[in-house]
Amino acid sequence: MQKNNKILKIDYEKCTGCRLCELVCAVKHDRVSNPVRSRIRVIKWESEGVYIPVTCQQCEEAPCVLGCPAKALSRNEDLGRVEVDYTKCIGCRTCVSVCPFGAMHFVATDRKVIKCDLCDGDPQCVRFCEVEAVRFVDTRDLGLEKGREAARRLQAADRKAVSLLGAQ
Repeated sequence: MQKNNKILKIDYEKCTGCRLCELVCAVKHDRVSNPVRSRIRVIKWESEGVYIPVTCQQCEEAPCVLGCPAKALSRNEDLGRVEVDYTKCIGCRTCVSVCPFGAMHFVATDRKVIKCDLCDGDPQCVRFCEVEAVRFVDTRDLGLEKGREAARRLQAADRKAVSLLGAQ
């Protein structure tokens, strides 16, 4: 099996806060339209108009894996994700408390933790995000993409500075 080198990339500047990603995630995994069961969560700052989708970053050295006393979390290198073994999970929520992204969740009604599993390589949040605020990208392309974004911002700042200087 080929190793998966893809992760979810979040562009919060594009997110409209529609929360469709939450709904399709819950439907995909639990067959219910209930955002509590979603593996992706949209954090909203209504007064600022900022919406930030938050999901598991599938960390290489994942704090949730390192912190789990029952060894219920492990990294699946072939699929490029961190997985929960529910036969080992004791529901202590240590993984929830140590995740630096707030991406692990405890569903009280099921008494279990949930996290993104990348929908086995076909993330539904990506498929249904019309504004492309959530994308499934190759990790090898991230550095180049970030460099391009930084160059665009510098170019825009230069243009603004030139126009401000010309206005004086």
